[in-house]
Amino acid sequence: MTMRDLRRNYELKALEREDLADEPLDQFHTWFQEARHAAHPDWLELNAMTLSTYDRQREQVTSRIVLLKHVDERGFMFFTNYLSHKGTQLSDRPAASLVFYWPHMERQVRVVGHVTKSDRQTSEQYFHDRPRSSQLGAAASRQSSEIESRQVLQAEGARLDELYRDQEIPCPEHWGGLILAPHEMEFWQGRQDRLHDRFVYRKQPSGWYIARLAP
Repeated sequence: MTMRDLRRNYELKALEREDLADEPLDQFHTWFQEARHAAHPDWLELNAMTLSTYDRQREQVTSRIVLLKHVDERGFMFFTNYLSHKGTQLSDRPAASLVFYWPHMERQVRVVGHVTKSDRQTSEQYFHDRPRSSQLGAAASRQSSEIESRQVLQAEGARLDELYRDQEIPCPEHWGGLILAPHEMEFWQGRQDRLHDRFVYRKQPSGWYIARLAP
């Protein structure tokens, strides 16, 4: 079997206009909960999402998987090192897209929007809610910079662990939350014969416009 032979027919569900919530974030919450309830207990990270940003210096788009940590009326929140590649790219050009893919539901969600930093209190609160080992990892890593070996990271983590023994590890100033506020969201439901159901929400001054898209 070759890659060309890898295919499946999507038969689980349909998606019609009357199934959709008026607000895309409400629709996202519905789909996310359905994905959680349908998932096997051993499956991990249904909150994994592809984040794509633009690198102006290299004139190219870059993508990576990050984890969604919160959704509210402001949008989709995740956390990172602001000095990483994605952090500096978003500082330079704060436009990005997200993609969620839940194969067990034959669904994906695409989000396009504008990214801003969360307030400092939110960043620090989340940082200190993490396990101590994760805090040390975030503090020790100069994310995206070149390093000689893994031992460099381990040595820095050990140094910080000793430095802050029996103390709270301070949240680095260059680490914190980012929020993508959507202006477009698409919900994709796989269907038979590749005639998939696709609906897009586009933000307008009067509210959200919803349209069906050809697959």
